[in-house]
Amino acid sequence: MAEELITAFRPPLGQAHPIEEVVLLPSDDGRYEVTIDGDLVYSKAAVGKHTTNEYIVERVRERLPSQE
Repeated sequence: MAEELITAFRPPLGQAHPIEEVVLLPSDDGRYEVTIDGDLVYSKAAVGKHTTNEYIVERVRERLPSQE
């Protein structure tokens, strides 16, 4: 997941990466949550099922400033 996010949002040469930090915290039962600046983007515990990396990338893309 972390690699997918870093790769999906690779900035143009010389520009700062829009994602300052990716933190992975181990949990039990395969649960995980994705947050941006404290706002919940996805919670496996709340939904009760896994999702795709692509789904997470799109939810993150919606929250980040435009890279144009």
